[in-house]
Amino acid sequence: MPADDRHILRRLPQVDRLLGGAALAPLLAAHPRRIVLSELRALLDDLRREIRRGEAGEDDLEDRAVAARLARRLERRQRPVYRRVINATGVILHTGLGRAVLAPEVADAVGALARGAQRLEIELDSGERGGRDRGCAELLCRLTGAEAATVVNNNAGATLLILAALARGRRVILSRGEMVEIGGSYRIPDVMEESGAILHGVGTTNRTHLRDYEQAIAGSGREGEPPAGLLLKVHTSNFRVVGFTREVTLGDLVALGGEHGLPVVHDLGSGCMVDLAGALAGQGGHGETRVRDSVAAGADLVCFSGDKLLGGPQAGLIVGKAEAVERCRRHPLFRALRPGRMIYTALEATLRIYEAGEEEALARIPALRGLAEGEAALKKRARRWARRWTKRWPDGAGVEVEAVPCDSQAGSGSLPAREIPSWGLRVVTPGRSADELARELRTGDPAILPRVMDDAVVLDLRTLDDGELEEIGARLESLLDG
Repeated sequence: MPADDRHILRRLPQVDRLLGGAALAPLLAAHPRRIVLSELRALLDDLRREIRRGEAGEDDLEDRAVAARLARRLERRQRPVYRRVINATGVILHTGLGRAVLAPEVADAVGALARGAQRLEIELDSGERGGRDRGCAELLCRLTGAEAATVVNNNAGATLLILAALARGRRVILSRGEMVEIGGSYRIPDVMEESGAILHGVGTTNRTHLRDYEQAIAGSGREGEPPAGLLLKVHTSNFRVVGFTREVTLGDLVALGGEHGLPVVHDLGSGCMVDLAGALAGQGGHGETRVRDSVAAGADLVCFSGDKLLGGPQAGLIVGKAEAVERCRRHPLFRALRPGRMIYTALEATLRIYEAGEEEALARIPALRGLAEGEAALKKRARRWARRWTKRWPDGAGVEVEAVPCDSQAGSGSLPAREIPSWGLRVVTPGRSADELARELRTGDPAILPRVMDDAVVLDLRTLDDGELEEIGARLESLLDG
């Protein structure tokens, strides 16, 4: 170690002296002493390593410099991990950002009931214990036409429960084109193995015929082989096969299942409850199978997510025939997979918006509203905000703001492989690269998550309201002043 570095190391301040000095007094007043002590020791260890690497000098050891750095460490330690983010990515159902944003009235309902006790498993009329999923189940039945319904923690849990309850030790017949893997290493074959069911793939990746299912049924149960137990259809949630393709409709599967006494399950994934093709008619008419349509087609069970196109909290929703739903509710896994009380509260409030009508849902559910906003309206908003920000930072500031076309996505496997035309604000600031500006936006409070495209930050207006744009403008101004 060079002599200069040894000299600097000897000047490293002592913990007791710093704790008793004036520089740290405000921090000790604002934070518990044990936390200040823990962070101070870690900071001094960092300084010791930086000195040995030649990255710190005597100025960094001044009490005031140590106090300033310690204050930043304490601020980071206290900052919540699960904190607010402004989504400027254009991905409406962003998995990394919690997927669907709850409607304001839904968030209010959760906040109101979170502060005290609530009706969960008590029937208030009789005082006896009742079902915790009853309120949501009744709404789901009215909205989908199903005989019965229940709720678990997410759609992966719903799939696991259904397979375990209806097909454990039996073959589940599934098209090879529907053996999906989605984010987080969720793979249908792996879930099936954990459930105790046995996967029987039929057809090919791009073409599956009804005769493939018929042959699988005919060949099962022979010579000690496990019998067929269930016909499964899975929504391909994050990809789309196009070109020379063929798939068997749910209606044909239901008819085949009826002939052989086999239940039919439709894992819908996204869980659309409205005519999305009609709502997006001006953007190419992209649609999704509605839950009600799968129920009407005769599926024994339909399962889907609560936090995708439904626009509610994370949950796995199971609707269908009463006997099949009851088998799921009686299974030991059901209790392990059930959600907490706040999920039921948020889900009920979300479903009540749908009960008010499809137009109300499209207007009040943020995910649906974001999908349905037309390109022309977004272009008009983008140009208006570009003019406002251009006036805010005249040419001398060196900031470039421009309204630009871009593409949004539904996200989370909804409307797979479909880009939605959108408009955004392209922002370039002096003295910062696009990556540097994006990092400064991400690490502030609130965090702002933009896109980086063509050496510029782009803020997609499809996932931003005007209030959020005001906040972004204020943050940019503070960064430029700094």
